[in-house]
Amino acid sequence: MQMAMWESVLLGVMALGLIFWMGPGIKATLQRSKEAPKDWLGALVPIGGVVLFVIFLIMMV
Repeated sequence: MQMAMWESVLLGVMALGLIFWMGPGIKATLQRSKEAPKDWLGALVPIGGVVLFVIFLIMMV
């Protein structure tokens, strides 16, 4: 089903409005994430556990 021209324009305007509305918050969040301490071990341990569990489940079949 093809969208009408006015629907495409309205969707584009809404997308741009959303980007401009959320822009300052996204910029502040990115700045805070650059200043945050890097804790990769805290993220890699659960991911590694999930990967090992999936491998275990595959081997059990």
